[in-house]
Amino acid sequence: MTSTVFSKLSQPVILGFDPGRYKCGLAIVGLDRSLCYHEVVLAAKVVDHIESLRQTYPISLIVMGDQTGAQLWKQELSRLNEAPNVILVDERYSSLEARDRYWEMFPPKGLNRLLPQSLRSIPRPIDDIVAILLIERYLNKLTEVEN
Repeated sequence: MTSTVFSKLSQPVILGFDPGRYKCGLAIVGLDRSLCYHEVVLAAKVVDHIESLRQTYPISLIVMGDQTGAQLWKQELSRLNEAPNVILVDERYSSLEARDRYWEMFPPKGLNRLLPQSLRSIPRPIDDIVAILLIERYLNKLTEVEN
């Protein structure tokens, strides 16, 4: 888990949610694209975890991948107290993109950096990085519409 908690966030944030059957990726990004938090959570505990995050962060929107059980998860999230809007985002190829982003965020060390990226093994689930990418896709789409 990575977390940067500010005493008072000066802006609303977006929660990225990469839903899965067994584990889900969560990320919180500010409108200025600053990363505040990311973590992989068991699917059975993710709704409670989101509710807990809402106590710390001013989440204005949930951006969620549109594939694995998205409609069921969207329905589940609508049951949250004062449920925020949920926007579905195309998540095709996001896992492949997340592999590249992982190595940008956590550069390999030691002998591992000598290996081609395609031969390196990522030591943890990357669903949280997918959640970051989903937020970026949403924000990029907003920017395209404005231009």
